[in-house]
Amino acid sequence: MAKEGENSTFHARDYVDPPPAPLIDASELKKWSFYRALIAEFIATMLFLYITVLTVIGHKSQVATSPDACSGVGLLGIAWAFGGMIFILVYCTAGISGGHINPAVTFGLFLARKVSLIRAIAYMVAQSLGAICGVGLVKAFQSAYYNRYGGGANTLADGYSTGTGLGAEIIGTFVLVYTVFSATDPKRKARDSHVPVLAPLPIGFAVFMVHLATIPITGTGINPARSIGAAVIFNSKKAWDDHWIFWVGPMIGAAIAAFYHQFILRAGAAKALGSFRSQTHV
Repeated sequence: MAKEGENSTFHARDYVDPPPAPLIDASELKKWSFYRALIAEFIATMLFLYITVLTVIGHKSQVATSPDACSGVGLLGIAWAFGGMIFILVYCTAGISGGHINPAVTFGLFLARKVSLIRAIAYMVAQSLGAICGVGLVKAFQSAYYNRYGGGANTLADGYSTGTGLGAEIIGTFVLVYTVFSATDPKRKARDSHVPVLAPLPIGFAVFMVHLATIPITGTGINPARSIGAAVIFNSKKAWDDHWIFWVGPMIGAAIAAFYHQFILRAGAAKALGSFRSQTHV
């Protein structure tokens, strides 16, 4: 057997970029795997909202009824609830639907041509409906506290401008979607195959860290399904006043992350330019 480094047939694992997903792939509508993925996204987002919003409501009720300043799980516990649930649910659904659980993640992956337009739209609808059902369960089980403690809805905190809130959502979502691209990059897995990469772990930690930073500003959206689920069920004027921030901000952040990863880190722009130059000399 030839040793590594000698002139032999041993090579590092070769890697070829997978072809981009078709823009519109109507054939997906005939596959059970497509509908199974939609069900997985719906259930995962429902569970995500149920656990996280219930954590928020429980914390606020404990703080309100106890003189102890340390009552409830606190900001740290809320951040852990969001990050931990994403870790669990991405781990459970990654092999079925890709574990998006977030329209902004789906949008970023669509821009990078990882999913088709049909799948992207269907995922976003399933995620939004799942979020609404998840918050609906919270209200059903905690009806005495739900409306009293804000329904877990994302709102711009007092003292912060719209621009600050929008910026927080853009940067926070950029961190999340950039982590998703990095953790699931097949080229990285091929190159660094000796390093086991558990993608759900860094993604969950990204959600955790962003929540620590932005809960005081917007309550942390970075997930339009999470925001619309709480807004629909809580349905108060305050929840809808700045709701656009929790869609526009995450979508912009996801688009920037997709561009940065695909065209800067993965040199997509340089490859495209090189291909164009080579064709001009044919």
